[in-house]
Parts: sequence; structure tokens; C-alpha cells
Amino acid sequence: MALNRIGRGAMAASLSVAIGLGLTACSRTYTVAYVYMTTAKADPGLINGYKVDYQSGDLTPLEDSPIPTGGRNPVTVVAAPNSKHIYVVNHDDSTVVWFAIGTDGKLYPQKTYNTTGSFPTAAAIDPAGKFLYVTFTFQSGFTTALPGAGGIAVFPIAADNSLGTPLTQSANTGLNPMGIVASGQFVYVIDQDPATTLNLLGYSVNSTTGSLTPLPGVTINPGNTTSTGFQIGATPAGILEDASLKHLYVTDQLGNRVVGYSIAANGVPTQISNGIATTDAGPAGLTIEASGKFMYIANVTAGTISGYTFGTNGEPIRSTVAGSVQSGTGTNCVTTIGAPSSQDPSHALYLYASNNLTSNVTGEQVSTVDGSLKQIQGTPFGGSALPTCVVSVPSFPH
Repeated sequence: MALNRIGRGAMAASLSVAIGLGLTACSRTYTVAYVYMTTAKADPGLINGYKVDYQSGDLTPLEDSPIPTGGRNPVTVVAAPNSKHIYVVNHDDSTVVWFAIGTDGKLYPQKTYNTTGSFPTAAAIDPAGKFLYVTFTFQSGFTTALPGAGGIAVFPIAADNSLGTPLTQSANTGLNPMGIVASGQFVYVIDQDPATTLNLLGYSVNSTTGSLTPLPGVTINPGNTTSTGFQIGATPAGILEDASLKHLYVTDQLGNRVVGYSIAANGVPTQISNGIATTDAGPAGLTIEASGKFMYIANVTAGTISGYTFGTNGEPIRSTVAGSVQSGTGTNCVTTIGAPSSQDPSHALYLYASNNLTSNVTGEQVSTVDGSLKQIQGTPFGGSALPTCVVSVPSFPH
């Protein structure tokens, strides 16, 4: 499978942000969280759902798992900030399917929405849960036979987590958008265009409508013409913003590196001094755990997970205790779940990574002291064929 194709499934890793569990004595349960993994082999695609054991991190399939995604070739899955809903993006049908999460973790399909362009690749929700942003490959009138600019569909999210009508005029992107993050004030997109290395695009957000305006330094060209933004390389594959919304991290799939940026008040990203760290081969999806101390990257070609700490200015520093941890073949997406030890030291911190070519999930327990990884007993956990992305949400009373 081509790196670019795998990279599409890894984007949302930009959005697998760790969520604090915060369980109380009245809500303790042996199921501490749920993990959902999209897989692309079947038609329609499938979602594997798992319960996370409170004490061990062991994954147990949900009783009805797997269930259909409602479309062909699901490439990513993102969770709503309230952790009660997920959205699955189906590439080949150009759709987004909204699922509600039941009190038992089971998924209940609610509605299918069409994107405003063809072949969606990635999705992001702003922290307030107001808008869902979905990148797609071709605007109306363009196809693989007649290539042209991609775009971003902007869906308003209602109080019940249903999606409203997307903006009539989609925001334009480059020729091959691969990943997206949304902070509320700003949206950032990575593009894979071999004609340029300026493939990090940024936009300011209209807080009322969600509409996007290119940031200073970003040039969006119409048609089959290269658009340019900020320096990253020709093959960025994953993008992630930290909880402070002051730093941005982008993986470069063929450069085997991760690049850190600081974000100015006007949204313009600037590469951090000494902000480039090496990865294993083919880095893709990223996640930062709940305390914000440790970052982990899924490496597609190497089949590993790379761990990082952060310097005082936010630069990524490769871990000395989890710099290269074997996962599976085609590791493309990664998520963490758990509470910071300062909030509740009784809660373990777990990491899960989807492995595209071995069709399973790797589970690791994360040390809250140094970020080292320890295999969860029973890992890897089986799944359906060709996983594309994985996301986790905490278990709590609805």
C-alpha cells in the first residue's frame, strides 16, 4: 500500500487528543474507556469497538463489534469534545456518518451527511464543539482525470451533535489535503504537493459561521495550480496541536521527522528553534497524552511508536526510554486515554495504535513518570482488515 494512502487514514491521529477520565467513587467501573477503530477492507467499511479494562488496559470487543461505517473506505474517525458521539469519514462515498455512543459503549448510527467535495481525507472538531471541518480532495468539477484544488467542508454542530448544512462555499486548499486541526480561532491543513515544500496552510476562523480566511503568508490558488503556505516538506502526513493551542506538530512522512511550530497571536506558525526531531521510518499520526508531557508518533514503514518529551519552548525531544517501540506492520494512527497522575494517581494511562497491515491494535501502558511504554498483556488485539484510524473516549454515565 502506498504511503500516501496510508497517510490519509492516519490524519485524524492529529485529533486523538487524550481525555482526562475524572471518574468518581460513584462512577467507577471496570470499563474505564472505549476504543473505536475504522477499517477499510470490507464494503462497507467497519468499526471495531472495544472496552478498556480499568486495571489492565486489556481490550475486549463490544458485543456488537464490528459494525458498518455506513460507507466505503473509511479513512478517519473523530470524537466530539463531550465524548458521547463520533464521526466517521468515508472516502469513496464522500460522506460523514454521525454515531451516538451508548452507555454501554455501543455505537448507534444517526445520520449520513454528504461532503461538499469528493474523496474526503481528514476531519477535525474545534475544542468548543461548534464546527466539524472535513478536508476533501476535489472541489466540484475536478476528478482524478481532471485534477484540481481540494477544499474544506465546514459543518456546524448542533447542541445534540447533529450536523447542520455545510457552508455553501467551501474553503479552498491545495491539490492534496491530508490532515487538519482546529483550535477555535485557527484551522491548519497539511497538503501533499510534490511541487512545493510549503505545504502547511493556515486559516483564521469566523467564530459565528466557521468560515475560513487564509492567514498572512498563505496563497490559495484555484484550479490545478500549487497553493503555498509555511515550510514543512513535500509529504506531511499527520498534524496535531497541543492543549495550550500555542504549539503545532507535523510529521514529514518521507523526511522521517517531526517539526514543531509556535503559533503567533495572529495564527501564523513559526518553526521552533531546534524544533525538528527524528522519527522512525514513515511517521504519520500523533497524539499527546492528558498531562501534556509526552507525545507519541505512529511510524507506518517502521511499524513502531516513537515517544517524545518537550523542551521549554515546546520543541519535541525524542524520548530516551520510548524512542522506538515495536508495534505492528503499518502502524498509522495512535491515541491515548487516561487522567494525569496529578488529578488521580489511581488511573493508569494507556496508549493504543492501529496497525494497517497486521489488522490489529497494539496496547501499551504509559508511565506517567518518564513516558516509557509497557506492553499490555494480550497485545496486539485483533481487528478487521486494513485499520485506518483509532480513537478513544472515556466511559462515564450519560
